[in-house]
Amino acid sequence: MAKRLDILVPFLNERESVAGFSALAGDLAAQVRERFDLDTRFIFIDDGSTDEGGALYGEHMAGNWSLITLARNFGKETAILAGLDHSEGDYVLLMDADLQHTVEVALDMIGRIIADPDLDMVYAVRSDRAESRTLGRYLANGFYWLINMGQRYEIPANAGDFRVMTGRFATALRQLRDQRRFNKGLYAWTGFKQECILYKPAERQGGESKWSRRRLIAFSLEGFTSFSVVPLRMVSLFGTGVAMLGFLYGIKILLEVLFTGVAVPGYPSLIVAVLVLGGLNLALTGLVGEYVWSALSEAKNRPNYIVKSITGSDAAPRAKPGKTRKAAHG
Repeated sequence: MAKRLDILVPFLNERESVAGFSALAGDLAAQVRERFDLDTRFIFIDDGSTDEGGALYGEHMAGNWSLITLARNFGKETAILAGLDHSEGDYVLLMDADLQHTVEVALDMIGRIIADPDLDMVYAVRSDRAESRTLGRYLANGFYWLINMGQRYEIPANAGDFRVMTGRFATALRQLRDQRRFNKGLYAWTGFKQECILYKPAERQGGESKWSRRRLIAFSLEGFTSFSVVPLRMVSLFGTGVAMLGFLYGIKILLEVLFTGVAVPGYPSLIVAVLVLGGLNLALTGLVGEYVWSALSEAKNRPNYIVKSITGSDAAPRAKPGKTRKAAHG
């Protein structure tokens, strides 16, 4: 029996690219069968779309596919988990529906992971970001430098969700039920042997990116609160430094009064101290609040997502990984 590749495709309001991606899916399935003798199954995850794009896949898709419609928008990170929970393939490929992830790069990654039995993940890193000189690039590099500080594993910079993994890697990811998910960190934390390739994404064929600056900042904060204690330590060190400077300044004023008779400065120095220490306390309180909220989200233990419906050519309920269905009794 041939092994199978499951292709997970999370999307949100991508109706403009349905026809194009369906054609890409047919090409990819044919080449995967020809080159690697793998069956394919496409698993689309509709993350609360409002443009009815999910229904269009029924008109364009052929072969083995299913559409998981979530009850609302839970976020791409959680949508990927929903796809993993419904996947049983020997290999799992993650792709976006906006046609920026190409067949050629996908085939390259699949070939690499099949050729090396010890390899459990191949991920694609955008080369165009490494070439840029924008402020965003420097901020991104600073983010990864901070989040990797003091870690026993490294979260690679500029790596997205375009990647292929073995079934055992996918099984390991299913066990990680973080409520506030930061998949880049989870991929690295899981371990196993991983390899990267460089690629340049194709032009988006329709619609627009769902990642605004505000969402990127919020996503970065998710990563910090989930995988790093560095922000707390930096604020603590900064607070300690401010306290020491205040102490030294107090000694300076005392010595001036004792030996030179200079009057103690009053209002200006007091206001500066209040503003500095007050602002620092507010920033620290807000940062601690983010970590508390992250811990509270995990403690609630709600389900990561809720499925509204499952349709497609392969829409029957599937056994959970590691479990078997009970035999029916007549």
